[in-house]
Amino acid sequence: MLNDFRSYAALDLAVRGGLVVLCGENGAGKTNLLEALSLFAPGRGLRRAELAECVRVGGAGGFALSIEVEEDGERHQLGSGWKPGANGEAAERRNRIDRGAVASSRAFCDHVRVVWLTPAMDSLFAGPASERRRFLDRFVLAIDPNHGARVGQFERALRGRNRLLEEGGRNAAWLDAIEREAAELGVAVAAARLDCVRRLEALIDAERDDSSPFPWAKLALQGEIEAMTGSGPALKAEDSYRASLRDNRGRDAAAGRTLIGPHLSDLLVWHGPKQAPAAASSTGEQKALIVGLALAHARLTAEMSGIAPLALLDEVAAHFDPRRRAALYDALSRLGGQVFLTGADPAVFGELKGRAEMFDVSAETGVRAA
Repeated sequence: MLNDFRSYAALDLAVRGGLVVLCGENGAGKTNLLEALSLFAPGRGLRRAELAECVRVGGAGGFALSIEVEEDGERHQLGSGWKPGANGEAAERRNRIDRGAVASSRAFCDHVRVVWLTPAMDSLFAGPASERRRFLDRFVLAIDPNHGARVGQFERALRGRNRLLEEGGRNAAWLDAIEREAAELGVAVAAARLDCVRRLEALIDAERDDSSPFPWAKLALQGEIEAMTGSGPALKAEDSYRASLRDNRGRDAAAGRTLIGPHLSDLLVWHGPKQAPAAASSTGEQKALIVGLALAHARLTAEMSGIAPLALLDEVAAHFDPRRRAALYDALSRLGGQVFLTGADPAVFGELKGRAEMFDVSAETGVRAA
């Protein structure tokens, strides 16, 4: 159920299918519905938008979302919403489970895990390292809901350190304290990323199939802190990182930023069957690689959490040939969780008739069974 969210004044939609297709013209509201579902995962959702941006233009202010999930024969209601501040009060996000308040959206992970792919990820391999870090962090979040909080705390520690360096670093004791915090958090962030990459690689190796239309990927995490963390005890890595921060205060002060840390690491990806960097692969091969990674990640999420994830795939199938589309639909059917697919062309989903729950999405008439 949605109220005053994006283009939806109100929506009450019963969905039961394992595969759910949302088909409609561009701008009809398909991605808005996926974004609402993505807000039941830790973080800011698939668009990474500020919550104030999600409020319907012309609405009463604020929005409310609710989903009912069924697990092991029991039903639970998860609710989330945002209320703007009034009379000097701060804006507020509210989260509830079975109508009881919970501290944050991380609590939803006890009932639902959410993974997604969007067209914005198509340029992942050719884009900057920051996009690949964000892509990997979303993977980590699905199996470790506390990862986002650690990343946020680490980034705040670095901002505090940068301010102290800008002021001349006169308070050495304060600098020591904030560098100790940054080292502990930085190593924890690197360790969580390394663990996710290693587990994902092990799963990919176990299921490797050179004939698959979705080529298997080879992964590596590149960064100085990752190298420290992966080669010895965490305490030793923390000590080394803290020493590096202390020794490079002058360099970092001149640069105006911290020049070593997991905020600069990169996820390296190769096209496994071709043994070539993903960035050197064709556009179609890159898209197939991303989908293959997402499918492997969904299986890893189910394996580690015990919850088959809710998968949100926005405009993923449109650019695949019929063979890859058929393989994609078969793979999605085997995930075990509910899968939402969007697209503008009904022909793309022709072979799913009778296998999926189909909806027409229109800006004029809303969401209706096809």
